[in-house]
Amino acid sequence: MNLHQLLQQRAARETPVRVGLIGAGKFGTMFLAQARRMIGLQVVGVAEREPARAEAALKTAGWAREAVVLCSTSAAMNDAARRQQVSITTDATRLIDCELDVVVECTGSPVAGAQHALAAIDAGHHVVMVTVEADVLIGPLLQRRAERAGVVYSLAYGDQPALVCELVDWARTCGFEVVAAGKGTKHRPEYHYSTPDTVAGYYGFTAAQSREVNRQMFNSFLDGTKSAIEMAAVANATGLTPQNCGLQFPPCSVDQLAETLKPQATGGILEHAGTVEVVSCLQPDGGLVDQHLRWGVYVTFAAPTDYVQRCFAEYGVGQDKSGRYAALYRPSHLIGLELGMSVASVALRHEPTGTAREFRGDVAACAKRDLQVGERLDGEGGYTVYGKLLPAQTSLRQGVLPIGLADGAKVVRSISRDQMLCYEDVEFSTEPLVFQLRRELESEVRAGKSFPANRPTTKD
Repeated sequence: MNLHQLLQQRAARETPVRVGLIGAGKFGTMFLAQARRMIGLQVVGVAEREPARAEAALKTAGWAREAVVLCSTSAAMNDAARRQQVSITTDATRLIDCELDVVVECTGSPVAGAQHALAAIDAGHHVVMVTVEADVLIGPLLQRRAERAGVVYSLAYGDQPALVCELVDWARTCGFEVVAAGKGTKHRPEYHYSTPDTVAGYYGFTAAQSREVNRQMFNSFLDGTKSAIEMAAVANATGLTPQNCGLQFPPCSVDQLAETLKPQATGGILEHAGTVEVVSCLQPDGGLVDQHLRWGVYVTFAAPTDYVQRCFAEYGVGQDKSGRYAALYRPSHLIGLELGMSVASVALRHEPTGTAREFRGDVAACAKRDLQVGERLDGEGGYTVYGKLLPAQTSLRQGVLPIGLADGAKVVRSISRDQMLCYEDVEFSTEPLVFQLRRELESEVRAGKSFPANRPTTKD
């Protein structure tokens, strides 16, 4: 409740929180729009492969042209910051070498995201990881490295995973058993097979909109991959364990959360309590669910006593028919517009807004269609694979191929539609550092050395 006050103190001392942004897409632009209005915060620079894109983002966000400068060295960027200018660079390493407090990684690439986070941690900067794909791939290793370096590695507030983590923390802090936590989205079973060619039709884009948007990115939201990735991130940050079936995407209104998202033994849909799930805003016939949660987040929790059940009812908490289960939700999220919460939290309180402490959930690459020997996979949101949420133990036992490593892998044996791919089903032309770190994480979990994939999360 005191972040704004702490920022005001930094402003009064003329020592603002210095931020470097890597990636100037939609999320980054939204952050820039609010960052210029945040007291006690200074954007030092923006790293973007296409300078014109960064310039456009800053202009859209309200920066005056004279406040923006192109720089080729870290020293020049530091000098520009002292003149209250924002630098643009094409080289993220130059930005990371600047005098910064926080690096916001916003590229959307799991490989680039992991590399940037490692470099920032080694440079002594806090990291806010918007690229949740990188977090799901090697998040526990990044968190451990940050802890050893004395900096904070954090999920990004405003994105749904961090907001879900906040609700889980609220429930547990108040002494409630968390039954399920997650988010809403737009989903139907056939969406798993959507491609960049079909996504516009499912979203109802005009021809002009279809040309302007990143269709592969939007398709990752539609085909269930992004939901699987985000719920794996929540599981790894909270200790909740994914269901063996993955995500069920039940149609569900906010009034039905407590009734639907409880264990099967009590009339709900969940395989077990203490899990993650995503609800759909669409009915099986394609109609819109009344009072849906498409852009929101939720937590369901259990009353420990009859007295608490009565309190739920007295104060208008949404309950199931038995009264034992209840739900709290937030109807929307503002992605980059809220990112300043993470930046301020890690810099001023050294506290993450969610961080990967365990390896509980993973996302396997599954075939969207029959795949033939010699084909190249195109990763998240593409034409060849979609992501399926798994318990980490299942992923390790079966040796599945993480969706974050699927882009560019060559198929070496025939794969049927909906089959999960394993490492042995593909070969890689190169093995970047993130591949090696991922295998290191898997080896450590198998050896039981760290990152427990299963442990109690409540006193019960």
